[in-house]
Amino acid sequence: MNIEQLQDHFQQQIDALRQDIQNLREGNHRRQVGQPSAALGNGVESVAQLAQRSTDGSLLAQLTVQQLELERSQTQLHSKQLELEKLQTQLKETQQEQLQAEDDLAEAQTGLAAVEADLLEAQAKLKERNTKIQQLRVKIQDQQNLMGQLLDRITAMESSKFWQLRTRWVQFKRLLGAQEQTTWTPPEIVISTATANPSQQEQKQQLPQTTTQLKKQQPQNRQSQTKKQRYGRKETAYDLWLQLNTPSQADLNRMTVFSQALAHKPLISVIMPVYNPPKAFLVDAIASVLAQAYPYWELCIADDASTEPHVKEVLEEYAALDSRIKVLFRPENGHISRATNSALELATGDYIALLDHDDLLTPHALYEVVMLLIQHPEADMIYSDEDKIDENNKLRDPFFKPDWCPDTFLSRMYTCHLGVYRRTLVHQIGGFRVGFEGSQDYDLVLRLTEQTDKIFHIPTVLYHWRVHAESVTSSAEAKPYAYTAAIKALSEALLRRGEPGEVQEISDYPGHYLVRYQITTSKRVSIIIPTRDLGHLLNQCLESIFTKSTYPDYEVILIDNGSTEPYTAKVINEWLNREPDRFRCYFYGIPFNYPKLNNFGVSKATGEYLLFLNNDTEVITHDWIEAMVEQAQRPTIGAVGPLLLYADDTVQHAGVVLGIGRFAGHSHRHFSATSPGYVGQLITINNYSAVTGACLMVRREIYEAVGGLEEELAVACNDIDLCLKILRQGYRNIYLPHVQLYHYESKSRGYETTPAKRARYLQEAEFVLKRWTNCFEHDPCYNPNLTLSREDYSIREPYDSPFVHDMSHQLGQARNQMKQMESKLEEVQSELETAHAKVVTMETSKFWQLRQRWFQVKRSLGLPTEE
Repeated sequence: MNIEQLQDHFQQQIDALRQDIQNLREGNHRRQVGQPSAALGNGVESVAQLAQRSTDGSLLAQLTVQQLELERSQTQLHSKQLELEKLQTQLKETQQEQLQAEDDLAEAQTGLAAVEADLLEAQAKLKERNTKIQQLRVKIQDQQNLMGQLLDRITAMESSKFWQLRTRWVQFKRLLGAQEQTTWTPPEIVISTATANPSQQEQKQQLPQTTTQLKKQQPQNRQSQTKKQRYGRKETAYDLWLQLNTPSQADLNRMTVFSQALAHKPLISVIMPVYNPPKAFLVDAIASVLAQAYPYWELCIADDASTEPHVKEVLEEYAALDSRIKVLFRPENGHISRATNSALELATGDYIALLDHDDLLTPHALYEVVMLLIQHPEADMIYSDEDKIDENNKLRDPFFKPDWCPDTFLSRMYTCHLGVYRRTLVHQIGGFRVGFEGSQDYDLVLRLTEQTDKIFHIPTVLYHWRVHAESVTSSAEAKPYAYTAAIKALSEALLRRGEPGEVQEISDYPGHYLVRYQITTSKRVSIIIPTRDLGHLLNQCLESIFTKSTYPDYEVILIDNGSTEPYTAKVINEWLNREPDRFRCYFYGIPFNYPKLNNFGVSKATGEYLLFLNNDTEVITHDWIEAMVEQAQRPTIGAVGPLLLYADDTVQHAGVVLGIGRFAGHSHRHFSATSPGYVGQLITINNYSAVTGACLMVRREIYEAVGGLEEELAVACNDIDLCLKILRQGYRNIYLPHVQLYHYESKSRGYETTPAKRARYLQEAEFVLKRWTNCFEHDPCYNPNLTLSREDYSIREPYDSPFVHDMSHQLGQARNQMKQMESKLEEVQSELETAHAKVVTMETSKFWQLRQRWFQVKRSLGLPTEE
């Protein structure tokens, strides 16, 4: 409900009150003039008639009743007037809030206009730099032409008879031990060539200024402000995010007013088990609930027999302060699961929200939850983003999470804080289980999400997780039992779900897990490889498959797209002889069309699982096929993709994120293969909207159900289109970090560098964008607070967009090009000055002066000259 709707709501109530007041006034008037009261019925006599028969006691009694009714009506009238005044006051406050909101909107629009102005400035700067680059090119060409003329002159001078004679004379003088005069001023009578060739000093004045001089003369850029200064950024990108996303007190006030006007106000029960927290942290945790903009909550606290005396004092003090705070003191310590269940018994709300005794809710946390419930009343579970708060109350380490991704959740408890759950559903599954302490909430969500898929994510930070010496966030050693309990919870979940497997803890990264499923039946895997020439790469690929793979039943289907190299034919024949049962080759000489080649390969394959593989890959992991089949066999899984590495052991592919670079990008590209990635994203199994077709496994039944690869997308984007078709059928796509291959990217086809290839790529990308517009507007496996300009999971900034990134990239390229041009110009200037100095030195030599006089004499006598 927005401000306008709220005003309409208040106005309707005011109109209704005014009508009630008018009705009361009319009733009072009728009584005063002797008209029958509606409350006494149409047959009651008027006051005047009653006065004439005042001796009748019953009539006097009726008159008294009527008078009392009149007084009661007047009281009601007064009450209604007070209520009217209160509503009018609220309406006025709401109007003021609306004006404030309009001012805030105007300020935001001003900020946006500033960003747009900066973009225009960047475009102008780019144009200016391109113009300058062109001017530098012209100057360099001019200087090179001039230098060519000087070199020609030097060559002519050195080849002249007089200069050859001079050279011999100098050599003769050296033999005699004489010193050559290096500088000499010609006498005034010499006819100089200065009129035809400028002097060295004049020549220097005509040369372009040096790079240093040019830089000194450039005007400073907008008061020399950096982007950081112009956009008010603080120390980190997260500081800026907090500055832009933390609600002001006026915002919180508006939230409270709006909450009070809601027709349905769900009660949120905040559940907080307590055991010996530091006093300051406990006080802050309770205060964060009292500060909520949404007022319809109850704080249910169960103290688990704390031994610190300050705990009881603080809890009793706050329970007396606010009736919404309920406290239960357990007689004996039962650990966190029992304590949480005790707090849960106090709850009467529609939903429960979990809060640790040393953490904080943001002031708008419960309000955001209720706003989502208004849109999605069917929600059974809600979670938000979170960050950490240290002992000095410094906020850091934000965790911007994806929407609900079930397989990501099996890798780590990423939903954690803030978690909100339907209370009846929590009771239905038995609450928190004893024996899972430290991961009791992980176990709860595993069981709860087996009962519902109505799970929603609020993509903003609503919870501050306290980091101190005794918290589980500070180190893995703080609560090692928590990780043991998590493995137990995951293992039981696999058994309940009928997907038996082994839960492995990822070494050096506690709290991150790898699920390896049992393969029910080792059905055949058909590995389909399109190829054309590049026999050495093909041989490397096939060698790695046949020598490293340990899966018992697979075949390799090679689709030869018109190879002509003899070596490639030799490689194919060798493998046909070496692997006659597992290797087959089919010739398909069409113009390159990746989907057609693979669809043709599928028609020749006999396997239940299809594994599409590029010929420029090399297997690293021996059980790579097993690991992919483990996932592909699961009924919920569609496309399965591995971790692909460049030759330098950096990441080439770890899942595809939609929207990056105005289309799609590879997660963590160029990160080290040993990096954990963003909050463990690289080292864990995760759901992604798409995986690359360079190595992709899918069950044949799914591939055929979605129509295979789209043949209209001949070269690019067809793998993303396939993955999105699989998502549309209700399956989940998945990335496996423990399956690793090298990918010598685009060795066969090359990169999209030529204008024709670039145009074709853009056309195919546009095809996919139009078909899947909604998917590209928001990738559910990626948080909207993260960048769309890079592939590094950094925080998105206000001016962070693919367009701005492209403009920045173009400016950077122009800047580098200018530096190269200026460096080239300096080199040419230096060569030109050297050449000019050589010409001057030659022209001022004694032999050249003698030559010039000799030609003067010959011309005076009318004799021919060699010049």
